[in-house]
Amino acid sequence: MSVAAAPEARLRALVARLRAECPWDRAQTSASMRPYLLEEAYEVLEALDAADPVRLREELGDLLFQVYFHARLAEERGEFDIDVVADGVVRKMVERHPHVYGEADEADAGSVGAWEARKARGRGDRSRLDGVPAQLPALLTAHRVGEKLSHVGFDWPDVAGVLAKVDEERAELEAALRAGDADAIRHEYGDLLQACAHLGRFLGVPGEDALREANTRFARRFRGVEARARKAGVALEEAGLARLEAWWQEAKRDVPEGGG
Repeated sequence: MSVAAAPEARLRALVARLRAECPWDRAQTSASMRPYLLEEAYEVLEALDAADPVRLREELGDLLFQVYFHARLAEERGEFDIDVVADGVVRKMVERHPHVYGEADEADAGSVGAWEARKARGRGDRSRLDGVPAQLPALLTAHRVGEKLSHVGFDWPDVAGVLAKVDEERAELEAALRAGDADAIRHEYGDLLQACAHLGRFLGVPGEDALREANTRFARRFRGVEARARKAGVALEEAGLARLEAWWQEAKRDVPEGGG
C-alpha cells in the first residue's frame, strides 16, 4: 500500500496485513477485543476531559483502529465490511436529518424530540428503552433512559420536581437505615442514585461525567494528602483522623472545585 493512498485505505490495508501476518492480531476474536474497545473509548473521554487536542487526536485514532479491526473480523466471517458500516451510518444520519438533506416533516425537525420520533418510527414495536445498550455504565444508563422517556412527556416539569424526588428518596433511605433492612437499604440507595442521575440531566450535567470528574479531583487531593504524610515522615495509618483531615483541607485548596 502506497503511503500516498487515502488514510482510510491505508488503515484498512494495515488491519488486513496485521490479521494476516501478526500472530497476536491473528489470534484475536470479537470477544477478545471487547476490553480494548472499551478501554479506547474511555481514553477518548479522558482526553476530552483534559481538553488536550493532541491526546484527543491520538485517542480517536486508537478508537478508529478498533472500529476497523472489528469490521475486518466481520468481513472475514462473511458478514459485512467497513464500507457497509460507513454506508449504513450515512444512510441512517441522512434519514434522521430531513431538515438538512430533504423536506422536513416536523416544524421542529432539528430538535432532539423530533430526532427521537424519527428513530421511533424505525423501531416498530420495540420498546423505547431497547436503544440503550446494556453495557453502558449505570449512571449513564439512567441519564439516557430519562432522556428517552422525557420525549414522550414522562418526566418532571422542572428541576424543582427532581429535587423533591431526591429528597423523597433520601428520606426513604434514612427510613430503611433506621429499620436496619439490608434489602430495603440497597433498594432505596439505588433509587436515590437514579434520582440524582435525573437531577444531572435537568442541570445539563450528566452524572457519569460529573462523577468521573469528582473521582479525578478526589484522587488528586488524596495524592496531596499522601505527599504531606511523606514530607512529615508519618505513615497514613498512624496519622490520625484530625491530621488527615487537616492535610485534606490543604490539598483541597491546591485542587479547587474546578481543578480537575
